[in-house]
Amino acid sequence: MNYAVIFAGGTGTRMNTKTRPKQFLTLHGKEIIIYTLEHFEKHPEIDGISVVCIAEWIGYLKELLEKYQIKKVKWISPGGSTGQESIFNGLDAMRHDVDGDSIVLIHDGVRPLIDQNLITENIRAAKEKGCAVTVVPATETVMLVDEQEQIVQSVDRNKCRVVRAPQSFVYENLLKAHDKARSRGINNLIDSATMMSEEGYTLYPVIGRPENIKITTPSDFYTFRAIVEAEENSQIFGYE
Repeated sequence: MNYAVIFAGGTGTRMNTKTRPKQFLTLHGKEIIIYTLEHFEKHPEIDGISVVCIAEWIGYLKELLEKYQIKKVKWISPGGSTGQESIFNGLDAMRHDVDGDSIVLIHDGVRPLIDQNLITENIRAAKEKGCAVTVVPATETVMLVDEQEQIVQSVDRNKCRVVRAPQSFVYENLLKAHDKARSRGINNLIDSATMMSEEGYTLYPVIGRPENIKITTPSDFYTFRAIVEAEENSQIFGYE
């Protein structure tokens, strides 16, 4: 079985929104979180979805799920104080309902430009290798700096990959890694890939599309809007 944990627990301070968190911003009348969830809802290999949401917005999320007929969401959990704690909440909600050897895809609620093929490839790679992480090639030069913010090394960008989402793992392995981190008082690792790497697991890349961006800033939202409108025009006018 294959499941998705969708993280929608952030407040989005970098978006400078006054009225609602970024995952509930709308484009053409539809919330970003719904754009994201629809990809997993429509994918034939996804058996269930766990959503982590800001506690005060869970009621509104449930209204949206009903409005847009999102049927695969089986668990809704409140977000934690960090991203790591939020993902744990989403995994923990499933603990007594899913088999340990199930595949779980961790994805951002504000990464709505994922496509069906990327979900398929994550599931395939995670089943074959245990840990699959979506990446895109680095397209600009990467340099390392020291504590004084001085450049100390230029990194060969041909060997660099930018980590994105989804990040996909065997459920019981990821849950054990979270349990172990919590027992050691670690609660703010940057993402699931970092956690699994620190636990000694080998990570395998799945190449994603550059368009699969995380909507963090206003410019990200404008990019999202442009891509959605371009795809809609392509369907209407038959462009390639």
